[in-house]
Amino acid sequence: MLVDEAYSILVRGCEEVLLEDALKDKLKEGRPLRVKAGFDPTAPDLHLGHTVLLHKMRQFQEQGHEVMFLIGDFTGMIGDPTGKSATRKVLTREDVVENAKSYEQQIYKVLDPEKTVVMFNSTWMGAMSSSDLIQLASRHTVARMLERDDFDKRYKSGQSIAIHEFLYPLVQGYDSVAMRADIEIGGTDQKFNMLVGRELQRQYGQTPQVVLTMPILEGTDGVQKMSKSLGNYIGVSEPANEMFGKVMSISDELMWRYFTLLSLDKSQDEIDAMQAKAAAGEANPRNYKVELAMELITRFHDREAAEGALNDFERRFKQGQMPEEIKEHTLAVGDGMAIANVLKAVGLTASTSEALRMLKQGAVKLDGERIEDKARVFVAGESYVVQVGKRRFAKVTME
Repeated sequence: MLVDEAYSILVRGCEEVLLEDALKDKLKEGRPLRVKAGFDPTAPDLHLGHTVLLHKMRQFQEQGHEVMFLIGDFTGMIGDPTGKSATRKVLTREDVVENAKSYEQQIYKVLDPEKTVVMFNSTWMGAMSSSDLIQLASRHTVARMLERDDFDKRYKSGQSIAIHEFLYPLVQGYDSVAMRADIEIGGTDQKFNMLVGRELQRQYGQTPQVVLTMPILEGTDGVQKMSKSLGNYIGVSEPANEMFGKVMSISDELMWRYFTLLSLDKSQDEIDAMQAKAAAGEANPRNYKVELAMELITRFHDREAAEGALNDFERRFKQGQMPEEIKEHTLAVGDGMAIANVLKAVGLTASTSEALRMLKQGAVKLDGERIEDKARVFVAGESYVVQVGKRRFAKVTME
């Protein structure tokens, strides 16, 4: 593959490339590049927002480069302060290990396992003595740390910054030294940390890595970043039917961003041509959205599951039918349970606050009848098919 063609694929969807000429020079060397991306095991389940980096790594793999998936089991116990307005709770070693195992099970839905090197930064950080860590800390200044936007805001507003939080960018940067990374991929919120890596590599006599920043993927609402706490996520381990419905719920405008950041089947030229046809009224955007849903479900499940999800979607939303299988729940409600608590308890919403929003929006139904009364209380002996939105169903029996 020609360098310009390779470069065009690798920078697709990137927010920023630091530095473009350096990346082209590395590609001209004709050797497999060492490509690093780090993940803190702070939660057991991945959603599509997390996979933006994985898809970029896969593109590097397809060009023959060496992908290093770094699980930050050491940094995970520090806690990434990026974007935080307060010191974050530190994970226990047990939390980190358990979440790391879950990551390893999920990443191969995107990455080629035979071309992926999984690494843990406790390998080198755990072997560091206290004097080694002090020597590392001497390579960066407090003034430089306070250039970070979140640290700067917290310092100026009088909010606390714990000393261990300053270690996070240093350790992430040192990871690049230990791994001898040619390229590091990360979200736009990780730019400062990745630039620390470039500086430390220079100090340790290495050629500084090229930094590729990837945008933060918006959730299904098209506004906030994808997040479980906001209820706007599409989980990679979700049932195929649920995933299909969520992809179909995104806006036509957001669909193109999902294509660019998540599709491995479509080139950017193909995506641009599809978008032009849709804009000109020559094609129905819904059909392209079906293609996106089918590609993603095939990747995270299989083709059979994708076909089944499509058939289920067509049946439910074109014909107004409920799904063939609805998960059943039995709740011990005692003297009664408020509807928002019921929705959360059976997993139809991520939180009671989301449940209240859904009620206010008229998105909740009991046995097909819309309900908006947030004061509605479920009592023992009642049984309903509860629906939230167009895709989420549960049969709930109270006892």
